[in-house]
Amino acid sequence: MQTLMPLMFASLVGMGHAFEADHLIAVGNIVSKRDSWLLAMKDGLYWGLGHTTTIVLLGSLIILSQVIFLHSTSYQAGFGYFEAGVGLMLVVMGISRLTNKQNFSRNRTPRYQHSYAYTVGLIHGLAGSGALVVSIMGKIEDPWLGVAYLVMFGVGSILGMFVAAGLVNIPFTQRMKIGRNVRMGMVLASSVLCVAYGGWMMYENLLL
Repeated sequence: MQTLMPLMFASLVGMGHAFEADHLIAVGNIVSKRDSWLLAMKDGLYWGLGHTTTIVLLGSLIILSQVIFLHSTSYQAGFGYFEAGVGLMLVVMGISRLTNKQNFSRNRTPRYQHSYAYTVGLIHGLAGSGALVVSIMGKIEDPWLGVAYLVMFGVGSILGMFVAAGLVNIPFTQRMKIGRNVRMGMVLASSVLCVAYGGWMMYENLLL
């Protein structure tokens, strides 16, 4: 029971992790291009899979190899560069959305595949894996239990983003018969938010 409790808690933490601001902004920018609720939720699923892939693979490598320099000041400072990289990704996503006129028209099924959402999830996982591993290594002594914690955390994040993507996409579905001007305003607002938040992440992690 003592072993199961941390794992059960990990899945709950992972679900909450999926609802962090930068995750919702990135996935919201993706799923708002979908006019199908099912396709949007699949995007959320693939984002979660990409996020989990990076966290489990990189995190397991660090835990099983017992990398002690994780606790060094210089290494932890490197986490900021990963976060800044996520910020740059958000800026690029937002600008790309703003400069594509087709995005402001009636929603059409985009040409991109779910691999786009998977790639965004991979990058997000890279930014969060180091800090997560440091937290785990400070609480769980058994390395294999630590790996299991990462897996359960990833499962929780997949479920969380699956739900979050569906919720974020509701205003853009075909059943929501909103006017063209309202739709354009929502797309513009989400794109500007994506750029602004990404820029703030870069500033916070590179200049402060």
